[in-house]
Amino acid sequence: MAAYIARRLLLIIPTLWAIITVNFFIVQVAPGGPVDQAVAEARGVDPNATLGRFSGAGQREVGTGTSTEQGAAKEPKSLYRGARGLDPEVIEAIKKRFGFDQPLHVRYWRMLKRYVLLDFGDSLFRGRSVIGLIIERMPVSISLGVWSTLITYLICIPLGMRKAVLNSSRFDLWTSTFIILTNAIPAFILAILLIIFFAGGSYLKWFPLRGLVSVNFHELSFFRRILDYCWHMTLPIIAMNIGNFATLTMLTKNSFLDEINKQYVMAARAKGLSESRILRKHVFRNAMLLVISGFPSAFIMMFFSGSLLIEVIFSLEGIGLLGFEAVMQRDYPVMFGTLYMFTLLGLVLGLVSDLTYTLVDPRIDFAKRGS
Repeated sequence: MAAYIARRLLLIIPTLWAIITVNFFIVQVAPGGPVDQAVAEARGVDPNATLGRFSGAGQREVGTGTSTEQGAAKEPKSLYRGARGLDPEVIEAIKKRFGFDQPLHVRYWRMLKRYVLLDFGDSLFRGRSVIGLIIERMPVSISLGVWSTLITYLICIPLGMRKAVLNSSRFDLWTSTFIILTNAIPAFILAILLIIFFAGGSYLKWFPLRGLVSVNFHELSFFRRILDYCWHMTLPIIAMNIGNFATLTMLTKNSFLDEINKQYVMAARAKGLSESRILRKHVFRNAMLLVISGFPSAFIMMFFSGSLLIEVIFSLEGIGLLGFEAVMQRDYPVMFGTLYMFTLLGLVLGLVSDLTYTLVDPRIDFAKRGS
């Protein structure tokens, strides 16, 4: 097993390199790079409004131009479509500030050298280190991702097992109806409804509207801090979790139903074993393999994409919102820094998922399979 873990850890390196490399070159040809946006701001133009007219960093102008442009042909041409009317020295200063005065391959190798040392550089527009921004936003994303995943698994797995045992009963019917109805409600709609009814929107004001903790959090006692944290996290966690119950519950139910109808379960019953013992000792470890396999993707989805709208609605500044804002601003260091962290987290969780297989079913030996 130690050799298998070592191989998987070594495999993380080329996987990270491939993902970062592909995304680096894709981003370079995307329109509206940071230089274009800085040039637009220097001209007093909204970068987002002119994004569609930019040809991207490093792209040359195409076309012959209108008669007005031809009349101004004496002006030095720039590589950036939005640079018309600006002094070439200003353009060069902007390019140097963002590091675009160097060729593409030089920027690429410089980025790889930094990433080996876990140095993601500084944000292009925030004036802070990327690591500092990620660490600052980490508590929010960890809180949302960990608690949402933990609560979902703690509720859905026992519920799915119970539904499998009581298949086609009233309990199975009513719980299926409930989770299907909740699954039909988008998370952001539910979040808005929770704010309207319970966060002072129109009716009750039981919960706070924004933030992970209160302003006076550091002045509270230890017990009051825990209550304050839970008080702020209640509505966001409810909004994230309700819609996630259906998939995992039905997956658990169907997985257990499939195992319950197999021959070894009938043989165990014929030996006189109780239903609870059959479920715990035999069915559980076989049925849970399919459920555990989806854990890494489920956690990453809640950690990033699933929490993005929740972070926006409840004014929670997490990594999901940081990555989204970086994409909109073309803040490349933040984009690649968050991509690097999420990719690394996903690969590590994939390894943890494989190791969890052996805890559920000790008969699985990845080391022998690898050899």
